[in-house]
Amino acid sequence: MPTTALSTQFKTDALNGKVNFAGTGPSTYNMLLIKPGYAGVYNNTLTNVGTPGVGTPSTVNVGTDEASGAGYTSGGVAMSGVSVTLYGTTATANWSVNPSWTSATISAVCAVVYNASTGDVVGVFDFGGTVTSTNGTFTVNLPTPGASTSLVQLA
Repeated sequence: MPTTALSTQFKTDALNGKVNFAGTGPSTYNMLLIKPGYAGVYNNTLTNVGTPGVGTPSTVNVGTDEASGAGYTSGGVAMSGVSVTLYGTTATANWSVNPSWTSATISAVCAVVYNASTGDVVGVFDFGGTVTSTNGTFTVNLPTPGASTSLVQLA
């Protein structure tokens, strides 16, 4: 899964000790999907998901650019099985469970990982094209953990 960018806000929060992937705090992380033909900009300028599925897309709101369809719930799915690992001087966060939507009829071009407790965006991850499921399971295959391959890398 190519990385578009970790958000600038996420990097700032991480360096200020406001990011907790270990699960000992109130933070949970979700993945939502962005539909083809989106109107907003999905890179490191997106800082907050706003109210997914509602409103005008902007740098602080996914809005109506969120995917929709059978089997998909606005706001995406909770990510689970997180582990934090240090590879030399690179800190990583990895999830062991691939996010998926069952009995889904949806199309998406990228995913947004965000802190569901605050709405803060962790990063935007481009699929490299449109991915579609028709009454099947839509699964986002997460990368293999490693210093240069983990979904979240802070070097």
